Amino acid sequence: MDVLLTVKMDDSLRKPLIEQFPTVRFFFDDIESEKLEEAEVIVTYGNDLTQSLIERAKKLKWIMVASAGVENIPASIVLERDILVTNAQGIHRAPMSETIVGYIIAISRSLPTIERNSARKIWDQSVRSTEVEGQTILLLGPGTIGQEVAKRLKPFGVKLIGMNRSGRHVPLMDETITYDELLETVPKADVVLSILPSTEETRRLWKKEHFEAMKETALFCNFGRGDFVAERDIVDALQRKLVKAVVLDVFENEPLPEDSLLWDFDNCYITPHISSESDGYMPRTLDIFRPNLTAWLNGDPLSKFTNVVDMKKGY
Repeated sequence: MDVLLTVKMDDSLRKPLIEQFPTVRFFFDDIESEKLEEAEVIVTYGNDLTQSLIERAKKLKWIMVASAGVENIPASIVLERDILVTNAQGIHRAPMSETIVGYIIAISRSLPTIERNSARKIWDQSVRSTEVEGQTILLLGPGTIGQEVAKRLKPFGVKLIGMNRSGRHVPLMDETITYDELLETVPKADVVLSILPSTEETRRLWKKEHFEAMKETALFCNFGRGDFVAERDIVDALQRKLVKAVVLDVFENEPLPEDSLLWDFDNCYITPHISSESDGYMPRTLDIFRPNLTAWLNGDPLSKFTNVVDMKKGY
């Protein structure tokens, strides 16, 4: 059986994988490789696999996406051919939650302003800060990563409001709301944090009216997907000073164009979609892939696989 891996992986990870599965032929190459036609399994970040490439991959039966989001995978042909899709949900928990909590602390304590003053040799004791303790965090998507954020924030004495489709209680949340209750809940939040995936329900879920409902002292963070909110609405909120600051790791268009107005605001903090990056990224991905590959080779039922994606739902 042939497995094509288009993800970045150094020799220290390749060799044990090859040794563990001696009956599998692993090819570490780009998606345009001639090995595509023979591959039964493809391991990809997801952004290089188009419908035309899947059409070429006549033997393809399983796609492992080394990311949580699968919005770049062509759903129609995958569903038509009944191709299994699994993802790497859960591997981002530590690095993403650390990045998110780091920004919440830093902006609450005015550390970016203090750092800019330091770089300019400015001694300014008039800088005003607030405390994380006592803040209300509105967490849109309190799933795997959201739970890790909650675990790290709880010791600060915050109130956590989670939002999901059902409104069912989620561990560590003090309160849970549905999508329909979002607008009425926004004014309570000191921090609005989205970690939502890209689905039909979440695309453009956040609109101008939500920014207008926020406290002027509140922080807006998007670490989910860029299509959650239109860039023009973020720019409008910043221009109108509707929020204290914005932190963005995901964007409608990536890479973020140089002429984007978002670059122009001192209170808009931009990370280039790398909040999940760490030296543990690929080892954790393989921790999910290896047991699934064993199950695949054994012909086990789908119930034995981890992180199976429902392509009709998009997660």
